[in-house]
Amino acid sequence: MKVTPWEVEGPVDYDRLIEVFGVKPLTEDLIRLTGKYAGEVHLLLRRKVFYAHRDYDVFLKRYGDKEPVALYTGRGPSSKVHLGHLVPWIFTRWLQERLGLELYFQLTDDEKFLYHRDYTLEYTNSMAYENLLDLIALGFDPKKTFVIVDSEDIAYLYNIALRVAKKITASIVKAVFGFTDSTNIGMYFFPSLQIAMCFLPSTIRNEKVLVLIPAAIDQDPYWRVARDIASSLGYPKPAQIHSKFLPGLGPGGKMSSSRPETAIYTTDSPEAVYRKIMNAFTGGQPTAELQRKLGGNPDKCPVFTYYSMLFEPSEEKLSERYRRCKAGEILCGECKRELAERVAKFIEGHQKRRERARDRIEDFLIRTKVSIRK
Repeated sequence: MKVTPWEVEGPVDYDRLIEVFGVKPLTEDLIRLTGKYAGEVHLLLRRKVFYAHRDYDVFLKRYGDKEPVALYTGRGPSSKVHLGHLVPWIFTRWLQERLGLELYFQLTDDEKFLYHRDYTLEYTNSMAYENLLDLIALGFDPKKTFVIVDSEDIAYLYNIALRVAKKITASIVKAVFGFTDSTNIGMYFFPSLQIAMCFLPSTIRNEKVLVLIPAAIDQDPYWRVARDIASSLGYPKPAQIHSKFLPGLGPGGKMSSSRPETAIYTTDSPEAVYRKIMNAFTGGQPTAELQRKLGGNPDKCPVFTYYSMLFEPSEEKLSERYRRCKAGEILCGECKRELAERVAKFIEGHQKRRERARDRIEDFLIRTKVSIRK
């Protein structure tokens, strides 16, 4: 297992990551409190897709006490968006709607330019705007959403990033991120820009705003450093709520753009969606006869995980699907076909909203709404 902000390889032991990263499991009490404030409990919480946190309890208390809080998440635009990227965004959008919060969203085209040797800045910048279409298509509130494209909006972050960078030594960056002497100096500075976003809402609103960061758990190293230096800069420590990864359609590991045939992109055609899902690895037996006799293993099946994480809202129906799989009453082909239909329908609707979003980009950009404060 390898889990860093840039690479995730192999099957992920989520309990082990809680120990390694020093985060806390998400408790039933916190889930219930979220439901109290939100009026419902999102299925990504019910099913423990979001499963770990740092100071989520502090965030909820501040929200309950009507103290300043906001949301912050982002995207490194190295490629097209796939379903795995949407998981934390769907939850973030729900939090924004239910709790009435501002969202600060960072598109790190600079980071992807620096990290990938063969990428041009023009490419990563163009991907930032393509990825932004997917964010808008999910239904975020433009009046409460502030998007930064790093290479174009650096003035909002630079003075904060300078103060952050002054607190972080090269040895810390090497230890936390695994950088070496061959890592370019741009990558050494970049963490200060991502950390600066944690403190931007406080600067803009001229008050101490605690941000909650909904994100996959691989991004945790950034926030550990941010929390270490926040108090010395006069800011609240950022809180995090961490999600598991949507798996790829192959055996083991998260959905990844490096394995395009095991990833469902938001720009895929219905034919591509069907092909990829029908070719997916499952927890089933080698033959239909054995499947009926021995049953399948939904706990190791990415197809079942797609139902669980995104495509089966009914707890009763999900439990029944699980039971039927274990009992051999449903074959993998049937399960795949039904999933393919649901995913294709979702992608079709998303693509229509995505195209309409092209005319709304300006409504979401921070530069059209907020003047720069130093």
